[in-house]
Amino acid sequence: MRLNLPLILTMLRVAVIPVVLGLFYVPWAHARQIATVLYAAAAVTDWLDGYLARRWGQTTRFGAFLDPVADKLLVAVCLVMLLRDAYVQNTPADLLGVLVAIIIGREITISALREWMAELGQRTSVAVSWVGKWKTGFQMTAIGMMIWKIPTFGLPWYSMGYWLLFVAAALTIWSMVNYLRAAWPMMRESGE
Repeated sequence: MRLNLPLILTMLRVAVIPVVLGLFYVPWAHARQIATVLYAAAAVTDWLDGYLARRWGQTTRFGAFLDPVADKLLVAVCLVMLLRDAYVQNTPADLLGVLVAIIIGREITISALREWMAELGQRTSVAVSWVGKWKTGFQMTAIGMMIWKIPTFGLPWYSMGYWLLFVAAALTIWSMVNYLRAAWPMMRESGE
């Protein structure tokens, strides 16, 4: 495996996950805000690594595998971290639990669907759509706002992020339905 900048960025995205997790829980002043900055940098590399790999012709099989894994790990770990924090703080977390289940459940479903479609040679049938890109944008923004938590500039970041997570969950369901609809003809053929 030959390292290049896009692959290094993807690997750094995975490496930053335990750092964000650790900073989220340490009782240091501004640790959550530092965690948010690291999380935001990782979220930016979600777009940047793929862009650079395509532009510079540096796509690799390992990078194509690791990129979506890094994205899903970052989102899933942060969502579970936020859900646990809500329960520990005795804040209403029932709806947050539903949102987390929707988002993580969709990621598992679509990952399995893509793997199955690739086995059939139909992976392009479930390529990323604009709805999926919007979903990712809302999801990453909402999570970052919720990690930051402390109101600044008169803005209630956590509450704003919480409501953006509802938008992300709606887009999550919409994109999942689109992917399943695209794969449905192959599912019916396989069952016959």
